[in-house]
Amino acid sequence: MNLQTTKNRLIMLVILSPAKIQNFKNSSISRFTLPMFLPRSATLIEQMRKYSLKELVSLLNINYKLAEETYECFVKWSVPFTTKNSKQAVLAYNGEVYKSLNVTDFSDEDFDYLQYHLRIMSGLYGMLRPLDLIQAYRLDVSNKIDLNGTITDLYPFWRSVVTEQLSQDLKEADNRSLIVNLASSEYSKMVDFKQLGAKVVNFEFLQYDPNTNRYKSIVIHIKKARGLMLRFIVKNQISQLNDLQQFSDGGYWYNKKMSSENKMVFVR
Repeated sequence: MNLQTTKNRLIMLVILSPAKIQNFKNSSISRFTLPMFLPRSATLIEQMRKYSLKELVSLLNINYKLAEETYECFVKWSVPFTTKNSKQAVLAYNGEVYKSLNVTDFSDEDFDYLQYHLRIMSGLYGMLRPLDLIQAYRLDVSNKIDLNGTITDLYPFWRSVVTEQLSQDLKEADNRSLIVNLASSEYSKMVDFKQLGAKVVNFEFLQYDPNTNRYKSIVIHIKKARGLMLRFIVKNQISQLNDLQQFSDGGYWYNKKMSSENKMVFVR
């Protein structure tokens, strides 16, 4: 059955990156919605099917075995999306962010909140709600492909439509509305934040290095922390920016001195 979105006032909207690692074993829930931009996704699939395995190796910077698996995904991709040939995005993505989010113990209320407050950026699907069905793929927004005779990454293909949809999603919000940006820099660039008119807050998660007496960024820990932060937001149904300062999962604590109006820094 299709999920009916909760009709409560939207104050906080979180954006997140997708994951290359995906798991399409049977879904544990039956609730779903459909991606908003499937016709545009189909256009990209049509183009990706034109490439040889050798071209995919170069284009996606992957080995030959992965190129074979990826090409098979492009060939099998088909509409309509159902729970038999697709899986909810938040369940299908299986990278470090999503492992830390750990939706296995989410209640219906948790999923409702997540569905309403989270948007996942995607090279193939543009932007997804957590319970939107997806089929297996491998395509980053930064990959360059031939679109209408021009070799380009996918930012021009997606930025305007994604930004417009985010704007629509925020229409019900009042002047306290904000974007919680937990996406990577690669996927953050899919959004024209200036056009949205909402406050955007970015995040840093840093590790203390006793050898240098400094804090540093470690990619795998950043990914895990993003998932933990999103889980904290969902489980506590956070709606106010200041409440995020209470995040302490994974041993992190809010560093006020290192933070600014548009950036929250957590260290450990």
